[in-house]
Amino acid sequence: MTAEEKTLDIWVAGTEEPEFSPTDEGEQEFSDSESEDRLADQYGRVIDDDYVFDDEVADDERMVVNMGPQHPSTHGVLRLQLEMEGEVIRRTKPIIGYLHTGMEKTAEQLTFSQGPTNVTRMDYLAPLHGELAYSLAVERLLDVEVPPRAAAIRILMTELNRVSSHLVALATNGMDIGALSMMIYGFRERESILAFFEKTTGLRMNHNFIRPGGVAADLPPGWKDDVSAILKDMPERMEQYDDLLRNNPIWLARTEGVGVITAEEATAYSITGPALRATGVDWDIRKAFPYSGIDQYEFDVPVGENGDVYDRYRVRVEEMHESLKIVEQVMDSMPKGDYRVGDRKITPPPRARIDESMEALIHHFKLFTEGFKVPAGETYVAVESPRGELGCYLVSDGNATPYRMHTRAPSFYNLQALPIAMGDSLVADTIATIASMDPVMGDVDR
Repeated sequence: MTAEEKTLDIWVAGTEEPEFSPTDEGEQEFSDSESEDRLADQYGRVIDDDYVFDDEVADDERMVVNMGPQHPSTHGVLRLQLEMEGEVIRRTKPIIGYLHTGMEKTAEQLTFSQGPTNVTRMDYLAPLHGELAYSLAVERLLDVEVPPRAAAIRILMTELNRVSSHLVALATNGMDIGALSMMIYGFRERESILAFFEKTTGLRMNHNFIRPGGVAADLPPGWKDDVSAILKDMPERMEQYDDLLRNNPIWLARTEGVGVITAEEATAYSITGPALRATGVDWDIRKAFPYSGIDQYEFDVPVGENGDVYDRYRVRVEEMHESLKIVEQVMDSMPKGDYRVGDRKITPPPRARIDESMEALIHHFKLFTEGFKVPAGETYVAVESPRGELGCYLVSDGNATPYRMHTRAPSFYNLQALPIAMGDSLVADTIATIASMDPVMGDVDR
């Protein structure tokens, strides 16, 4: 064997590149072969083109910049691919999937009674709204109605959850733009609500409190004093927020006329929640399709005019005031009675009965191991979460686990607005625009 035949065929780093096959992530990036419709989406000009765009600019005057997914201001693990011309963003492509948990598929392996443990982790800033949408869907298939006290407790908890979620939105929005004091104040106020949640449900987040048939437990002793303290302190603190931000010239310069979305664009892209109402569209699921008796309480739906970052901020502040009005009405009119349905096929026996009766113990064991069967059928139920329309589409084939479960997550739809809001805007406004949409990536990737 000659010396040449003994030579090994090896690859030395730096001498040549091995064959490369793109991953799914790479396939999500900007492509030279994008369709005209997809390009119109990325340029943010499907409905109308708000800005003058110069198509004659040479390609070498543009550059593609990745923002995220590790950037803290992307509010999780959102990745944005930006095509920039100088400091002006011409084209935007949101890339998701970094937090995918397969929760909708997981739901098919869990019983209907275990379902709230799963959905509460999707939108982790508004866990009670996810539990409510899922429970309402199950109850519609079961054709059961929860007692008035259970419905009132659900409204009390979800409206407090709306306030706590909006506090995080205001806190992080302030921090992203530079109002660091707002970050401290927002989380300080949120803490009083989370303390009440912990006292009621045993947990600060991901409660598994709202369940098919009612709620897990009654309100704790002294709950009225706790809620009264929140109702007393919160309006005063929100006045401080207004003094800090509302007429602050720096805040106004960074938010007014920034990230504009028109009413036509918002409705065309199925954007909901404060991002929709900031454009002037008066649409709220609590008014359009009332649930859990919320139509018996008086409250207004705040709307904006310009659909910019400032209006989205103001809508959330005013929504907090309206939610506190609902909470006060619920507290003053809380019905007496049971906090869950009396149907033994759905509801476990009282804790005291388990120590007294073997039948009650067996009943309890079977409910939490095998679950309860739900009649075959399909349904869709939506609630108004802090981010918009949160819907649960549920299909049952007559067994104790869902055949299919799909969540209509508002953050997923609202992210479509980023190319619209950021098209032909300055890169310095990117952070403010993302924060004003208040996305939760667990709500997007599920």
